[in-house]
Amino acid sequence: MTTCLIIGGAGMLGQGLARSLAKGGRLKGAPLSRLALYDVVPAAPPQGGAPAEISTGDLGAPGEAERLVAARPDVIYHLAAIVSGEAERDFDKGYRINLDGTRLLFEAIRAEHQRSGYCPRVVFTSSLAVFGTPLPEVIGDDHVVTPLSSYGTQKAIGELLLADYSRRGFFDGIGLRLPTIVIRPGKPNAAASSFFSSILREPLAGKEAVLPVGTEVCHWLASPRAAVGYLVHAGDIDTAAMGGRRNITLPGVSVTVGEQIEALRKVAGEEAVALIRHQPDPAIEAIISTWPKAFDTRRALDLGFAGDASIEAIITAYLEDQAEARA
Repeated sequence: MTTCLIIGGAGMLGQGLARSLAKGGRLKGAPLSRLALYDVVPAAPPQGGAPAEISTGDLGAPGEAERLVAARPDVIYHLAAIVSGEAERDFDKGYRINLDGTRLLFEAIRAEHQRSGYCPRVVFTSSLAVFGTPLPEVIGDDHVVTPLSSYGTQKAIGELLLADYSRRGFFDGIGLRLPTIVIRPGKPNAAASSFFSSILREPLAGKEAVLPVGTEVCHWLASPRAAVGYLVHAGDIDTAAMGGRRNITLPGVSVTVGEQIEALRKVAGEEAVALIRHQPDPAIEAIISTWPKAFDTRRALDLGFAGDASIEAIITAYLEDQAEARA
């Protein structure tokens, strides 16, 4: 039997992961007997499968990480973070949540390991923001990490901590550099990358969307459906094949904003495209300009991670998931 804790369980990925695990009923090669969802706000429990335990709190508060680890979950997903734009605007908050919270969690696991030999699988969500200019057109698995934003720096430090704590045997960690997730359901958030979703999501709903960058901007995208699949696979994978390189860039689709708009035109017509209003935002343009455009992810593919086929497939997956949610 396997038990699982999702930190950040009320967010989009946390909720999608919880639904997938509850539906599948297995994790790390065994039946899932317990699923705990933790966030700053109450998470919605998934339907069916193992009973979900819902709790709230601040991971950075004294004693919180120890309380979560006390139950000794077999698999811990650490998804909680504030997003890139907010981390850049509020330096202190970004480091408190994205770095201090992560270190407190890792330290709580280490303390439990030293007491009892506890050694869980830890899946940490990192970001493409760990890479910074100058960048090649296609980034290989061995490219150096040089973040040029506070968010990217916080995630890069988290990657190094995860690798070292894994090397020391305190836990069995894997860090996932997720592509930018598109199309995110709901409303725009404070992430600098939020517009990649909104220029598709809002027009598909008949609403206006603001485009803060030029159509030549190119980025690495994946659907929420693919991202959840990555998380589930990371909980199951044999990490021995990774050696000491515990952080990995995941498959995605390299696409320009202009290609996104053309895909929208194919799916929803000129009326939808007409709802996109170009309004340049120098702050967002400055952040996005340091981000990578495309990756060679053969290492992830060799480890069994599989992504989306195209931007059209990403839009189709979103429409299918929205229809299912309304049913």
